[in-house]
Amino acid sequence: MSRNVYTDILLHVTWHTKESRNLILERFEDRLYRYLKHRVCQTSGAFCHEVNGTENHVHAAVGIPPNVNISEWIGQLKGASSHHINHAVCRRRVLEWQDGYGAVSFGRKDLESVCDYIRKQKEHHAQGRLVQWLEWQPDQR
Repeated sequence: MSRNVYTDILLHVTWHTKESRNLILERFEDRLYRYLKHRVCQTSGAFCHEVNGTENHVHAAVGIPPNVNISEWIGQLKGASSHHINHAVCRRRVLEWQDGYGAVSFGRKDLESVCDYIRKQKEHHAQGRLVQWLEWQPDQR
């Protein structure tokens, strides 16, 4: 890639557990989010601004380089994270992801509010104060 290129590609990404069941258990959720941050940063040029979620879905604010295939990359994050939790942490299959994901781009001026929304996921969901453009619901037909 040319050295004369500047990009600032920020994405808010969310995905759900299988059938949106409450599979993200308190006993391993911190390890899951740390692992996801680590995996994001393993992609050259990527940065993880925030990761959090609820019992049935994950939100992440990330910066990615322009050469990342978003669909493949998110699939790799999902697969690696469930494998890590199921094999290294729990030693049995407890975490499965739903097919699909939601991803929206946002501007640098919205970064802090998006990260704050992600940090306070449980609070927002408990109080029903959701930001619709940051919430993706899988089609469960």
